[in-house]
Amino acid sequence: MEKLLEQAADIIINSKLTLALTGAGISVESGIPDFRSAGGLWDRFDPAEYATITAFRANPEKVWEMLREMDDVVNQARPNPAHIGMGELEKMGRLHYIITQNIDNLHQAGGSANVIEYHGNASTLSCLWCGKKYKTEEKRNELPPRCECQKILKPDVVFFGEAIPGDAMNRSFELASSANALMVVGTSAVVSPVNTIPGIAKQNRAKIIEINKEHTHLTDSVTDVFLQGSAGNIISALVEAVKKNN
Repeated sequence: MEKLLEQAADIIINSKLTLALTGAGISVESGIPDFRSAGGLWDRFDPAEYATITAFRANPEKVWEMLREMDDVVNQARPNPAHIGMGELEKMGRLHYIITQNIDNLHQAGGSANVIEYHGNASTLSCLWCGKKYKTEEKRNELPPRCECQKILKPDVVFFGEAIPGDAMNRSFELASSANALMVVGTSAVVSPVNTIPGIAKQNRAKIIEINKEHTHLTDSVTDVFLQGSAGNIISALVEAVKKNN
């Protein structure tokens, strides 16, 4: 592992543009289970009934039964060493952008400023009817939370049936096609369209550093350095290796 960490640190130090692609695995150590895992939200709430934009428009009160549970979990979560380490790499000028599939705001809480969010952010709410926005914190005691126009508010996360924000997708593809290095952390990168980013980066001859607990389809296809284990432990060690060789 020591040798692999040195290799990864060397890639990061010699890269002029380094990106990270993160998924649910990076936030598990913060107490947010993967929605798709056993015991996750989708085990108890059928996504077709609770997580589509059609379901929200038809019966927002019902959908908020699931959203309140999600909000309780996200609200209690705090950035773990992986989020904090990535924030530190950004401050050192060694990590330039994070592309995340997560909605938990933990990258920002961990000190990262350049975060591209594919699926939105649960820290704000919007009214689909009048467009007014609120901080989730302001409405935490309301169930369901309502706009001043009395319509039920929707969290600013991408539901099934909604498009990925065009600016997030375009910017991430543009960056991936110019990157020298890409860290893939806590994701198997199988969900479209974010799953195309490692391939785009690889076509640009970027070096791929993969940090996951298990092998993925990326490991034997595009990954240059595979660091197996918990994101918190590995990224903390990687930050130290970068500092030592910086």
